[in-house]
Amino acid sequence: MIKINSISKTYDKVTALDNISFNVNKNELFGLIGPDGAGKTTLFRILTTLILPNTGTANLNGLDIVGDYKKIREIIGYMPGRFSLYHDLSVEENLNFFATVFNTTIDENYDLIADIYKQIEPFKKRLAKQLSGGMKQKLALSCALIHKPKILILDEPTTGVDAVSRVEFWEMLKSLQQKEITILVSTPYMDEAALCDRVALIQKGKILTIDSPDNIIQHYPKKILAINAKNKHKLITDLKNYNNADTVYPFGEFIHFTAKNNNPNIDDITSYLKNNANEDIFIKQTKADIEDCFMELMNT
Repeated sequence: MIKINSISKTYDKVTALDNISFNVNKNELFGLIGPDGAGKTTLFRILTTLILPNTGTANLNGLDIVGDYKKIREIIGYMPGRFSLYHDLSVEENLNFFATVFNTTIDENYDLIADIYKQIEPFKKRLAKQLSGGMKQKLALSCALIHKPKILILDEPTTGVDAVSRVEFWEMLKSLQQKEITILVSTPYMDEAALCDRVALIQKGKILTIDSPDNIIQHYPKKILAINAKNKHKLITDLKNYNNADTVYPFGEFIHFTAKNNNPNIDDITSYLKNNANEDIFIKQTKADIEDCFMELMNT
């Protein structure tokens, strides 16, 4: 449904995208996963025909992003990272406006947005600028869907939204996927990667790997220790100075640690940390998740 071939984009001396290639299958929920500045928004602006690449090509449903840009705009729904609806229009007025732009009506495609829109419909007379983050998110998604697109492109849709709204949003995406809509979504949240069919991990404009989240995790090559202590800042410093330390990085309430020889000795590490005046030391071996894989790929 989406074919991206050797796309590159530079801004002055900054390379935003460096020879990006991947495909998204029909009805797939595909995630582009990476931190801020990785190139996600630039790629999405190219795919939505807002900017041109320096090199490379892309097709959406067989349509070229340059030659067929008008037709592409008819078949895609785009939700940019920044809330871009009209603040001084009400919920209902925003939705009506976008329906009119695409020569349709709310009633005609209401079945597609019903599960989403009914959560904000009681507030349909409220101005968009007066909505909470989660309600703005639902309105923006409704507006992106009102013309029944074949492809939905969402740029960091859950950034700045509370945890409950994040969960609700991904449940909505899974539901939309069953309605034969191909979804390409970007996120900086590694935990959301596990909710995609496949993901591309991207950093500094380059694709690190593309696969299902489970396959990426299964190929993680190292043993990981989750370590905690009373003074976390001191703990990180001491672990980095440990003679067998490979990678050391914060991970929630723990510090994740891997060893150069891939055989971390818990007793030896515990003794080392005690000798360096660390208190309340806790160490356990843990399984990798997608964030550990991302950190490993960044360092290879």
